[in-house]
Formats: sequence, structure tokens, C-alpha cells
Amino acid sequence: MIRDIINKFGTTLYVQIWENRIKVSDVMTSKVFDEKPLVELGASKKNVTPVVAFGNEAGINAINPFSHPRVLFSDFNVGEKLLQLIFNKILGGHFFSPSPAVVIHPMEKTEGGLTLIEIRAFRELGLGAGARDVVVYQGKPLHLETINFKKLSEEHDNQKNSDGSVVA
Repeated sequence: MIRDIINKFGTTLYVQIWENRIKVSDVMTSKVFDEKPLVELGASKKNVTPVVAFGNEAGINAINPFSHPRVLFSDFNVGEKLLQLIFNKILGGHFFSPSPAVVIHPMEKTEGGLTLIEIRAFRELGLGAGARDVVVYQGKPLHLETINFKKLSEEHDNQKNSDGSVVA
């Protein structure tokens, strides 16, 4: 209940994903993380693999969770961890920070549109990274000053049939 009240004051993050770049923008503050989508993992200890570095700081052994020959998304766990780290960097990572609403916008490898599986994977990626709600957006790049999460969410909901399938 307290978390719900805190979340009402949360911001919206606009996440644009390319194979070799990830850009996350805070709509309220205009803070931006715009780097390579890389995560460098350390040596695993007791089934825990620590993150050593991410973004442009990652070394040559880094993993890119958004690099695959056919689709934009290749490693769910590493992608989720990368978004968590980026969200914390942009939002400050305070204990009672409101969870952001997130717009995820795949910027390439979308010819013919995203499949329902890809949309679900991107949505779950954002939720797992700490978002309170996620919209997967397809189309021309959005301008920060005009992003309205509620409107995008309603438009997304209107594209679904009563059984949850997307209207073509």
C-alpha cells in the first residue's frame, strides 16, 4: 500500500534499444544514459555472479544481451540486470524510490513488427528490472517532452482483443 502511494510520484523512463547502443532517458529530469549495452561479469562465487562493469566501462569479455543475428534480444537475465543497473544509475537507487513507468522501444530488427513473444519478453524484462508498468512501443522515435505513459498504455490496450491478442 505504501509502495503504491510512493509509485504515484514515479517518473517515466524511455528505453531505446539498438544492438550496439542503449539509451535510457528520464522524462521528468531529462537525465540520459546513452552507452553500449554491455555487462562484464566477474567470477562466480556460491552461485552468484557479480557484475564488474556495465555500459562503456565494460571490458572485452563483456556480454551484449541485445546481440543476435535474427532478433534484438538474446540474453534475458543479463538484459534484466543491465536495465536494473541503468535504472539505479539514473534514478539514484534510493530505498523508497518510486518505481518508474517504462516505455521500451526496440529501434532495429523490427521488420514486419514484433512477435507477441518478443513483446512479452521486453515487457517482462522491464518489469523484472524494477518498472511498475511497461509499454513496448513500435514506431518513430518519441520526443521526451511529449511522452505520456498513460496515453501510450491506453493505445496499447486498445490494440488488443478481449482475449489479449493484438489486433493486426
